[in-house]
Order: sequence, then structure tokens, then C-alpha cells
Amino acid sequence: MARKPKETETELDFESTLTQLEQVVNQLESGDLPLEEALKTFENGVNLAKLGQQRLQQAEQRIQILLQKNATAELNDYHQGQQDDDLQF
Repeated sequence: MARKPKETETELDFESTLTQLEQVVNQLESGDLPLEEALKTFENGVNLAKLGQQRLQQAEQRIQILLQKNATAELNDYHQGQQDDDLQF
């Protein structure tokens, strides 16, 4: 029987990474895992946390690059539901 290929860490977006990290935390907090499995789960959680941090750093870099292209762009607070054409760059 063919196994479904597991999604690699490099394919995960930030939201998927965060969801998986939450699942890892819940598994570890339950205390039901045997020691070896708990260690593997913890290691996976550490890797997911690092990946999430990398995704956030990449997003920050992209924002800085965009702002450098338009040095006069004003930073404003984001308001949910704000239309893209209302944004000033």
C-alpha cells in the first residue's frame, strides 16, 4: 500500500506550522505519550517553532523591502476589513 507523502517542513505555510505546533503542545501536555515518543514529538515541536520563526522573519524582510521601495509610505494600523485600495503605499 502506497503511503501519502508527508508534507515537508519547507512546504508548510505559517498557519499550518502554527496548527501543527499547537497539536504538538496538546499531545505533550496530555502526558499520555511514552518517553521516546514524547522526545520525538518535542523535537518536532522545536523544529516547527524554528520554522514559524523563519516564516515571520521572511515576512518582516518582505515588508521592509516593500517599504524601502517607497520611502514615503506611511505606516498605519491595520483594520480588519480594510480594502486594498484604501491602503496607501
